[in-house]
Amino acid sequence: MKRIIADLSVFRREYLRNRTGFFFALVFPVILIVIFGAIFSGGSSGPIRVYAQNNDTGQYGTSFLHAMNETNVTQITLIPNNESLPKYLQSNSGGVGLYIPSNFSSNLQAGKMVNVTVYNNPSDTSGQIVIGVANGVVNYFNLARVGATPIIGLSTQNVVSKSYSYIDFLIPGLIGFSILTSPMFSMVNISSEYKKSKFFKQLSLTPLTKGEWLTSKVIWYVVLSIISFFLMTLFGRVFFHAQITINAAVIPFLVIGPLFFVSLGMLVGTITKSVESAGVVGNIITFPMMFLSGTFFPISLMPTYLQQFAHILPLFYLIEGLNNVMVYANYSQALVDVAVLLVISVVVFVLAVRFFKWRED
Repeated sequence: MKRIIADLSVFRREYLRNRTGFFFALVFPVILIVIFGAIFSGGSSGPIRVYAQNNDTGQYGTSFLHAMNETNVTQITLIPNNESLPKYLQSNSGGVGLYIPSNFSSNLQAGKMVNVTVYNNPSDTSGQIVIGVANGVVNYFNLARVGATPIIGLSTQNVVSKSYSYIDFLIPGLIGFSILTSPMFSMVNISSEYKKSKFFKQLSLTPLTKGEWLTSKVIWYVVLSIISFFLMTLFGRVFFHAQITINAAVIPFLVIGPLFFVSLGMLVGTITKSVESAGVVGNIITFPMMFLSGTFFPISLMPTYLQQFAHILPLFYLIEGLNNVMVYANYSQALVDVAVLLVISVVVFVLAVRFFKWRED
């Protein structure tokens, strides 16, 4: 333990001299919280603007647009009838348009089929909301015409007892992201650079063992992960009112996560032959985990085959475990995540020590 503490002290001083490493370990995750929190903090931007062209000469076209406004989800902006609605949307960068034909009132009174057209930009997610609102208004008009009374209603309930926003689910993902990037990239660079500079050869002349050297790095990144965790949750709570739970159940993830990624970074740096190839291999391993493990968006939005692939990524279990503890309070499932992470972390740690050599052959 004395040798581990001595090496940890030396590495700490060396690490703190490197401002880039300090920035990515502690400052960069906070910047991510501020950026994503500002975008997804749950604030409302108001109703969706819908550019409408009403060519109907009767009363029902105006009534339809009034009903759209009454939902408080959309805000109708009328454009001149002599304009081409699709061209108007393109020239004014408008996302969603609504067209009411000239025969809307007459066909409605005569019981004939008539269509209201929604012009939707597929890249604009608000278009689907407008389509849903328009469908609701269409159904209302159909029921009113035949004198029918709605008998089926719709109510909603939250999955969890509190009302959570996107930022609450994003914070555990960004904590996992921080635990991945800082030790992984650092250890890949350290192991390859130390081989190149023959520093490992010098360490072989000391009483320090390979396992002790790697353990001191794990301890250091556990400390950094804990500090980063508290900074990110503090900013999330103070500035964006994140409703997340902080208790002792997060500690296993803040310890086992760095254990795994320090070991994995060391293993990648050990088995690669140069600094350049180590960086390439590290990126190949790291970037799929960043985007396919639920860091920035839920994996439920992905195709089925990508969801299945996500379940073999270690970062998935780290982020899922943090979500289970901090958001859902699902501690039984969190224990499963801890068990999976612990097993693969021990395996990778043993492999890293096994293939790590002080001296190259």
